[in-house]
Amino acid sequence: MAILGLAMAAFILAAEAIAMASAASLVTFVFGDSLTEVGNNKYLQYSLARSDYPWYGIDFPGGKATGRFTNGRTIGDMISEKLGIPSPPPYLSLSKYDDALLTGVNYASGGAGILNETGLYFIQRLSFYDQIDCFKKTKESIKAKIGEVAANKLCNEAMYFIGLGRHALTCECSNDYVNNYLQPFLADGQQYTSDEFVELLISTLGKQLSMLYHLGARKVVFHGLGPLGCIPSQRVKSKTGQCLKRVNEYVLEFNSRVKKLIATLNRRFPRAKLTFADTYGDVLDLIDYPTAYGFKISNTSCCNVDTTIGGLCLQNSKLCSNRKDYVFWDAFHPSDAANAVLAEKFFSTLFSGPPSVAPKPSP
Repeated sequence: MAILGLAMAAFILAAEAIAMASAASLVTFVFGDSLTEVGNNKYLQYSLARSDYPWYGIDFPGGKATGRFTNGRTIGDMISEKLGIPSPPPYLSLSKYDDALLTGVNYASGGAGILNETGLYFIQRLSFYDQIDCFKKTKESIKAKIGEVAANKLCNEAMYFIGLGRHALTCECSNDYVNNYLQPFLADGQQYTSDEFVELLISTLGKQLSMLYHLGARKVVFHGLGPLGCIPSQRVKSKTGQCLKRVNEYVLEFNSRVKKLIATLNRRFPRAKLTFADTYGDVLDLIDYPTAYGFKISNTSCCNVDTTIGGLCLQNSKLCSNRKDYVFWDAFHPSDAANAVLAEKFFSTLFSGPPSVAPKPSP
């Protein structure tokens, strides 16, 4: 399940003063994996990528699991709090007639990736292609509510966050590595060299971002991968418990290629404002120097997980005594406290342009 994808790519935000003043009118659409999910997978009956059970949510308001893959809030929740708006609800919790569609939706799904085959062993999850299809349906519903012209305007001015990645440091595509290419029993790791695999990811991602553009997305932030080789699920593969250098090299190559792709798409689509959010260094610094941020442990997780059966925090798992001491909650995902540190960093990166206004449904 996604992890460090701390992702959630920095929202494409306007200046803080403008954003705060117009917070009530911000429209945001969120795509991603378990790092940005807020509960879609709990509506998928057969999905194995779920977190709607204890101990997930123990530090979330109300103390109950909501489908977020952490002990508390996601980075997206925290940024929404700063803007004074509620986090966009999970797509699968809404009907096509719901007025909530006008103010933003979260399509993120644990186990998702750029490639359709990523996370296949979770049985059910919404791949990035699936999420784009859900957004297409959302736009049709919005058209039915406020008309085509207003719907196009809303979608053109909305903010799009793509945080497909595992763990607070990455993007959805982290699953393409962690739950696909790096798994010895799956075909892609045997079929492609690392260079061929990153080429497959980039070419597929280019098609997907183009699809979003043609559906109306203009202001898009794509969150890059963090140091996947340093998350607990990967460290356990090292005899010394250190970061896996080879995995981090894959990540750096992927990020480099995505930056070039974003630049190409911005030239191809003059009205596009695609941004690549590179937080690799920030996340690595948090992991390498946890005490500088008020943490004590960054090489293992607060929840004592069994990485041989997935690495998630199960109901019979033993928790650490102080959850605020740990950067990681489970083998993949950051803790609420770590998300707070990262959200602060992301929020400080502001983007120009006024937020879109959420229209009222037609009477």
